Amino acid sequence: MAQDEGKMLPPTDAADDDEPDEWDTRIFSTGCAEENAKMTDCYFEKKDWRACAAELEQFRQCWRRHGNDERTSSKDA
Repeated sequence: MAQDEGKMLPPTDAADDDEPDEWDTRIFSTGCAEENAKMTDCYFEKKDWRACAAELEQFRQCWRRHGNDERTSSKDA
């Protein structure tokens, strides 16, 4: 087991870390994984979606450019 600041942590399986999970697979299939990462990183840093308007718009444009509105049931409000 690994040790972190005096706490014992369960062992990790390095092979699992290399495999994309279902979420990653779905995001990569949209063609907008980079825009999604920028958008979520912005929110993580600022904790306010209003401060991430540019990143949200870049993701929205990418989403449309890749035709994702047609392949999902999501709609702009």
